[in-house]
Amino acid sequence: MDKQLINFKIDGKEFQAAPGQTILNVAEANGISIPTLCFSKKISRTTSCFVCLVKDAKTGRFLPSCSACPVEGGEYESSTDEVADMRRTALELLLSEHQGDCEAPCTVACPAHAQVEEYVRAGRKGKFLDALKIIKKRIPLPMSIGRVCPRFCEKDCRKNVTGKPVAINDFKRLAADMFYETYMEELPALSGKKVAVIGAGPGGLAAAYYLRLGGVASKVFDKQSAPGGMLRYGIPEYRLPKAILDKELAHFTAMGIEVECGKELGKDLNLADLARDYDAVVAAIGCWKPSSMYTEGEELAEQGIRWLEINNCGKGKNPGRTIVVGGGNTAMDCVRTAVRLGAPEVTCCYRRTEKEMPAEAIEIHEAKEEGVKFEFLCAPLKIRREGDELVMTCQRMELGEPDASGRRKPVPVPGSEYDIKADTIIAAIGQATAAPEGFSTTKRGDIQVDANTNLMIGNIFAVGDCVSGAATVVEAVAGGRKAALSILRMLGLTDEKPERTINVSRGHWQKNHLTREDLVFLRQDVSEAERVEMKLIDLNKRKSTFDEVAKTLGINDMTAEGKRCIECSCTAKTDCKLKKHSETYGASTTIIGGQKPDVGYDNRHPSIIQDRMKCIKCGICVKVCKEVVNQNLLSAKKRGFSTEVSAAFGKPLPVSCTECGQCIEECPVGALDWKIKN
Repeated sequence: MDKQLINFKIDGKEFQAAPGQTILNVAEANGISIPTLCFSKKISRTTSCFVCLVKDAKTGRFLPSCSACPVEGGEYESSTDEVADMRRTALELLLSEHQGDCEAPCTVACPAHAQVEEYVRAGRKGKFLDALKIIKKRIPLPMSIGRVCPRFCEKDCRKNVTGKPVAINDFKRLAADMFYETYMEELPALSGKKVAVIGAGPGGLAAAYYLRLGGVASKVFDKQSAPGGMLRYGIPEYRLPKAILDKELAHFTAMGIEVECGKELGKDLNLADLARDYDAVVAAIGCWKPSSMYTEGEELAEQGIRWLEINNCGKGKNPGRTIVVGGGNTAMDCVRTAVRLGAPEVTCCYRRTEKEMPAEAIEIHEAKEEGVKFEFLCAPLKIRREGDELVMTCQRMELGEPDASGRRKPVPVPGSEYDIKADTIIAAIGQATAAPEGFSTTKRGDIQVDANTNLMIGNIFAVGDCVSGAATVVEAVAGGRKAALSILRMLGLTDEKPERTINVSRGHWQKNHLTREDLVFLRQDVSEAERVEMKLIDLNKRKSTFDEVAKTLGINDMTAEGKRCIECSCTAKTDCKLKKHSETYGASTTIIGGQKPDVGYDNRHPSIIQDRMKCIKCGICVKVCKEVVNQNLLSAKKRGFSTEVSAAFGKPLPVSCTECGQCIEECPVGALDWKIKN
């Protein structure tokens, strides 16, 4: 044996190292994975991050493997839980100062985590088929969601800092309308596994969709006469035309997904039989039980979701003078439907103020345009019949302290009772889950599942409103996808793990009083034009027909709208080592708190952006510039917590850096990066 070689062990296995070789050198050469951040083969050792720690089993000390050399007879541990915990701590220390957005806030806000920035970028370039392909990775019902989504993404769009948000949802709608009939996903061969899905609403359809993409066949059962669930029976025609929905649902049939209607769980279907006959079962039974008003005589009122179902089946009639109690989107659907049915007077009664209404602002605005009256700070006490009229006794309210929802609690004003008369009163104050026998439920009555997998018990999963309570279509779709991936893992058809994304946000623009100067502009051609306006049909036509209210915006409108997007996600999000290792080791972005450095970013260079808030002070860029490029353009300034890396005398990097970019190539976190060219 060569006496010059050093004999030692890593994780109990014997290795040899030449003098000067580090533990990391030997580990890498022998396929042992050790995470690194500050290490680069191009430069001398920096030893700044301590993410590559290993444990000296004989001394108990933790050593940075990128600089520590093994000793004769040494024994080192690289994969124990203790080592993993130390690496996690090192990562959490770095994350405590790191400020960046792995994803743009629009993507983070989307319950389905659609790649918003990417499909908006494709739309800006006029590549709407590419946009649709990106969208369908997370949104299998883009035609419907493009019309009814409450636009969580737009509420967190950073364009709000300087004006109105980008019209994100309209990219989804246009891309789907343009290509949905001709586009078909590449479908893998079927594995022979089959899943029963109970409920053909958005959650159930999404589960079937992602199962098919994973090679699993599904049979979807629904108690109604046609599929669609809440999309068909809960959302009015003027928001989502049934012809559009049918066109979208035809895509599922074309994929080979089988749908059988007129089959109700507990009546036509037995849960135990399904669990025995299929490899898995997905319950997506929705949230169809109307919530009680807890008022005397409430049986005289129509239930909002039931009333909408009747009207969406084409059996509606003029309701006469109508009162709708509630402040959510279902209430807005009811008042606007009543207008279209010819009601001479429609009033919405809500116990808080307009500011606290959970309905979308655009729905409230359009309801007002259509003549709906609003009675705020008004709570029903009882309902009675007087001849041919209904009389609702109400009480005035005032706002007190915030309740569990974060909104100020309505408090009764003594002696403020008054009566309102109507022909029809509709209670639209919420919905609950009617869980069938055999399902475990929460205290609220929703189906209880594992939060990470949507598994209820055995091979039975549940998704959608029956799990979350009444929510949105896009949230149901997200749940369907999560359950489908859990089933694919259970069946051994994928090794894809549950997603975990590190998002070290600089905070929502609403909470941090950001200005335009605080925004990072990676593109120099960001448009400051006004947001494209939605094109609505004539008001009289809106009030008298169920024609779709808003038209799909055109290509020119949307390509121009795409230029308003700031593109504020991290440019290194696909290859950031800090993100990768933090996800691997389950590091928390918040467990170590404290003040974060406020050092800003340098956007002065025509091609390079330096975002110091992302910088982890690893020193790689400084050494690459000095040792590889033979320049001294970057160096560490100040000391301690305030340390930052920058060019001398506060100057920008020279234009000649455009010819090099080696510091950008080596930066592990995207603190130095190229600006977007188009």
